[in-house]
Amino acid sequence: MEEDNEEKMHVHHGARGHGGHNEMGHDMHIDHEAESSMHTHKGVMEENAGHDHHMEHEHKGHEDHGHSHAEHHKMMMEDFKRRFIVSAILTIPILILSPLIQRFLGFTFTFAGDRYVLFGLSAVVYFYGGWPFLNGMVEELKKRLPGMMTLIALAITVAFSYSVAVTFGLPGKTFYWELATLIDIMLLGHYIEMRSVLGASRALEELIKLMPTEAHLITPEGIKDVSVSELKKGGYCPCQAWRESTL
Repeated sequence: MEEDNEEKMHVHHGARGHGGHNEMGHDMHIDHEAESSMHTHKGVMEENAGHDHHMEHEHKGHEDHGHSHAEHHKMMMEDFKRRFIVSAILTIPILILSPLIQRFLGFTFTFAGDRYVLFGLSAVVYFYGGWPFLNGMVEELKKRLPGMMTLIALAITVAFSYSVAVTFGLPGKTFYWELATLIDIMLLGHYIEMRSVLGASRALEELIKLMPTEAHLITPEGIKDVSVSELKKGGYCPCQAWRESTL
């Protein structure tokens, strides 16, 4: 009887030991799986955070580039406006002192040294107002691509050079008022053009802000969110009620 009891106790104790060992192993296995899941989740979160940071950096870079270009364009527009205002103000006395304008309007206004005053005013208009065109001509000739700047600069340079020669003794007539009015018209025209371009650029920037930065790419593993810049020709993206669209 005692031996049977001892044997039962031994079996019961062995069963409890084996069950405790299984429970401990099971708990350790669960903890290991939970830890692995946490590491995996952390890795995914870090990857997504890195991807979001990359996308934010790309978007910010595009915005900074757009803003810097717009600011530069605005500065050039203001420069043309300022040069136009100064040149237009100086053009008024140039017109009054020009013999052809006096004859056309039927009045006479002369004084000693008036032709040198006319020369001085026209020189300011030529160098200050005409500087963007003179500088543009140099840039175009460096690239061997003469264009509108070269044409304007050549016209005002010939008019100014010939008029200076006439002022200091060469027989002929001056073209100071033609020079000044041509520069005024060209400055005003470029200012209006640049203002229109700036307005169009701002509209395009607003449209760019509406463009998505991510796309849903269909892969063998399923739909994956990727950057728009990573899309390649031949890929598939779902659009409009999940219809496939080939890039």
